[in-house]
Order: sequence, then structure tokens, then C-alpha cells
Amino acid sequence: MSNVEQRARMHAALGEPVRLAIVDHLALGDTSPGELGRQFALTTNLLAHHLKVLQEAGLIRRVRSEGDRRRSYVQFVLDDPLVTALTAPSVNGLKGAAVNGLKRADGRVVFVCTRNSARSQLAAAAWARASTIPGTSAGTHPAGRVHPRAIRVGRRHGLHLDACSTADVRDVTKPGDLLVAVCDNAHEELAPEQARLHWAVPDPVRVDTDQAFETAYEQITQRVERLAHALRNDVEATR
Repeated sequence: MSNVEQRARMHAALGEPVRLAIVDHLALGDTSPGELGRQFALTTNLLAHHLKVLQEAGLIRRVRSEGDRRRSYVQFVLDDPLVTALTAPSVNGLKGAAVNGLKRADGRVVFVCTRNSARSQLAAAAWARASTIPGTSAGTHPAGRVHPRAIRVGRRHGLHLDACSTADVRDVTKPGDLLVAVCDNAHEELAPEQARLHWAVPDPVRVDTDQAFETAYEQITQRVERLAHALRNDVEATR
């Protein structure tokens, strides 16, 4: 399929209001099919139809949770430049309470993973480079140190990670923070009512190779830049 044909197929998929609304909802984070169904009051069959059209157009994919294997999440195919060009991130993808909290002088973005040893650390370091909004990281079950491979991949890309800077999410978060769960386990452990984004980034520690950490870095920084872009005018201008 040519580039023009693929673009036409994507535009056709987005030409239906419900599918366009789903795409807006997914602009900044991954969501389970059940959450999408509740958000848009769609029956299971109708939701499955819309997701199938978007998936066949190459816009979305489903990924199995690394935590609860019974769960799956819907996410954009952000490694395709055509998808990133068509799905500009919008602050509308965030809950209003989260955006209002960030507009406070002490509102922060807090990146959370299970061990606070790799993905959340890389995300916080990348966030410091991309945005003036304060950011930090934490874990639901923090390790004693940052993973050496995370430190090395960060250094290769000009990021500094403190080897001893892990923290517990319960000691870090406060009202006004926007949480970004960068792993499935953390997302599934956090309280459902807590406003947050979810990025289903595969755990590089499970593979434990330089390439796995490099891939995690690439996925995280791409999402960090999209979030920073979405928040830049809406939040940073009020600080």
C-alpha cells in the first residue's frame, strides 16, 4: 500500500465522529476497551467495530497487560510517522481536575512505575528537558537503586539519573499532581479514582539488554514530548 493510500485509509477511519472522539481520548494515553465503552456509552459490539476500523487503518493496536494478563489496552501506533502526524495531542485528553491541578503553582507531573528504577526515572529526566512544569518520579514498590542500564541509556542521550533517587509513590504525590503510570502494574495498583494517564511501556528490566532500554527510552520520550506539547499553552502560560 502506498503512502497516499495509507493516509487516505486513515482519514476515512477518522471521518466518523465516534472514532474521532476515541482518537482524541487516546491522544495522550492508553486506555482499556472497557473504559472506552463506558466513556462513550458504546455497546461491546459497536465498540469492537470502531476499534477494528481504526486498527485496520493502522492507527491503533491492542497490547496485553504485563500485569494482569486478562487485561488489554488500546494505544496509538506512535512508531508510525503517519499516525503521529494525524493524531496531534490535545489537553482535552486529560481530565479537567488534572489540568486544573497542574495550573497551581505547586502542581507537578509524577511518573510512576513499579520499582522506580528505569521507566519512571527516564520519563522524569526527559520531562525536565521538555517542560517547565515540575516533574518527579516514584514507584509503587521502589527498588533500592536505579537500574545501571537506565543510567547508561540516559547518559547516552544527555540525561542525568541519580542512582540512589528511588522513592515510594505514597511519600511523593500530593494534591494537584498529575500521575502518569508508565507501566501496567503500577496503573493497575493505583486507586481507580486518582486522575492519571497510562502509558503501557514494556518493562526493559525483564529483557535486560541495552536495546530493550533504548526502546523504552524512545517510547517514553516520544510520549513525554506529546504531553509537554499538549500542556505547553494551556498550563505553562498560567505559571
